[in-house]
Parts: sequence; structure tokens; C-alpha cells
Amino acid sequence: MSKTPVLASFRRIVVKVGSSLLVDSSAGKLKRDWLASLAADIANLHKDGRDVLVVSSGAIAMGRSVLKLPKGALRLEESQAAAAVGQIELARSWSEALGAHRIVAGQVLVTLGDTEERRRYLNARETIDKLMQWRSIPVINENDTVATNEIRYGDNDRLAARVATMVSADLLVLLSDIDGLYDKPPSEPGGKLVPLVPRITPEIEAMAGTSGSELSRGGMLTKIEAGKIATTAGTHMVIASGRVAHPLDAIAKGVSCTWFLTPANPVTARKKWIAGSLEPRGALVIDAGAVRALRSGKSLLPAGVIKIEGVFGRGDAVVVRGPDGAEIGRGLVAYDADDAEKIKGQSSSEVLLILGYEGRTEMIHRDDLVLGGE
Repeated sequence: MSKTPVLASFRRIVVKVGSSLLVDSSAGKLKRDWLASLAADIANLHKDGRDVLVVSSGAIAMGRSVLKLPKGALRLEESQAAAAVGQIELARSWSEALGAHRIVAGQVLVTLGDTEERRRYLNARETIDKLMQWRSIPVINENDTVATNEIRYGDNDRLAARVATMVSADLLVLLSDIDGLYDKPPSEPGGKLVPLVPRITPEIEAMAGTSGSELSRGGMLTKIEAGKIATTAGTHMVIASGRVAHPLDAIAKGVSCTWFLTPANPVTARKKWIAGSLEPRGALVIDAGAVRALRSGKSLLPAGVIKIEGVFGRGDAVVVRGPDGAEIGRGLVAYDADDAEKIKGQSSSEVLLILGYEGRTEMIHRDDLVLGGE
């Protein structure tokens, strides 16, 4: 039988917060006390050295409140305009809540293309990585003001899953107005909470509903879809109630919720994706010293590269070959082929002088590299 995870075992956690949890629809106001309790939970995780990212809905709902718009459906341009006003309020609220714990919040607005187009995906990932290196907490939301194809990604559940996989998070927390997945609608007699989902099967998908609150506009279906995205990439997921104060602390203490398990650990799942799902665009030939370094668990540095083959862009998959031409592995390269040619064989400290910009220290980071046999 699969074992239920514990919150304390996760290193990098993405927390998704829905509009209905942040905004009181009847009063049209931010739930400040609740947000303060969540910020305290986040601060405790942050203090323990964990990376925490927030995917926060609420821009349109807060904009409606500030602008005192009547209830009811909004046209696309009205939703976008409301988001423009609400996003400022949302960012300020998060900044103040986290700032009370001396944590700096960083606002990141993304659209569908930022998670699906390779170059924009890499730019977003590097920005978020830098914020976490600075121990800032990224607060991420879809840029509803310019998202013209669809005003939402999918109640931000799927966006949160994409963000979790993008930053190699090992846990995605979906705080909801319900405490997890039920085998039948909770309103029906006899419905039972499903505490653990080892794998998302057609039977699990059939349990998902489509109803949601007026503000969140999503239901269990989008959460199951988020679970498929996350667990396939090696990220565990938990759906838990956000209707309580200190919801993350409640999860840590074992409150009733639904855990979705990944079929493999995050590193193994990512390695499998790199090894089997990507078409190499070129190759890097490395010296014997670099081969030994990679096999001891190190990243590939520019100094160890002796030859560049093919035409590739930053983030493309490339084959890594030893000095005899034998394939050592493959990975996602951090530089375009032209720039890789300029810095091959050079010390990482020389990259800025050679290229005129400060690139990554590694030609291929160990997390983006899979060796034969892994």
C-alpha cells in the first residue's frame, strides 16, 4: 500500500490559492485575516529553508471589488480592465502579508505562451529561479489583462501545475473550497473523501465534477487535469481545504485531504522525459576530465567542452559525447550554439567577458542532464 506523504518531506512547494479563498464575495473585500494566517504558514516553511512559490488567483475578483462592479458575468474587455485594477491590489496584499515576516514578494505575470513556448518558458524559469536564489517568494498569476484567447488558463490549477513542473517543484498544493476529491459529489449521501490517489485512472477522472464557485470558475475537473500534469512530471500534489486558518499547517498536522502521488521521484521522472521525449538538436563533445566529473554527479561546465556540433538554441536537447565520440548522455543546453562555440574550453568566470552578458555557470546543469544508465 502506498504511504501518505508528509509536508515536511518536500523541498520546493508551489501553493495555489483560488479567488474564493482570498475574496469575500458577499462583502467584496479581501479576507485579510485568512491571508495573514497563510503568510505565516509560508514564512515557517521559508524559515526552514524550503522554496515556496505562490500561484494566486484573485485579480479580477479584487478589481470588481475596488471598482464596485455589479454581480454577474463580465464581458472579456470588462474582465481584462477589472484585472488591471485588481492586480495592483492583489500584489500589494501579498507584499504586505509576506512583508510582515520580512519576506520580499516578487510579482510574476504569465500567459499561456510563457509556459508553452520554449524560449519564453526558459526566460520565465530563470526569472523565478533568481527570485528564489534571493530568497524572495514569487507570487505568480496569469496576466488576465492581456490574455485575449481565454481569460483564464484553467482556474489557475493547470497554470500552477505548469509552474510546478517548470521549477522542478516536488509538491503542488491546491487550496480549495473543498477538502479533497470525493468518490461522489459531497452533497450526495454516502460520498467519501479519497485520501490517497496512487495514480490518476479513468475511475478517478470520473469522480471529478465541473461545478465551482462564482469567483473561482473552476471545479474538481481542472484539479484532476492539474494532477495529471504534475504527477507525470514527478511532482506530488495535494488538494486541501483553504476554508480554515493556517491551511498549510493543517496539512502538516494531517488534516483530511487528498494526496496524488507521482509514479516516480521528481528527478527520475525529469530524467526519463529528457532521455526519451526530446529530439536532440546537436552535440557537445567533452574531454575526459569532464566525463569523470559528470559521472561523479557534477554539472557540465564550458571548460570541459572541446567541440560543438549542430545548430541548437538555448533549452534544446543535445547529445553529450566523450572524446572518443561515444554518447555519454544528453541534456538541455543553457546556451545557443553560437555562444556555446565562443565559450567552449573557457572558465565559467570568463563567460561575461566573452559574451558580454552574464549567462549560466553551467553549459548543462546536472538537473537538466541524464547519463547513460540513469
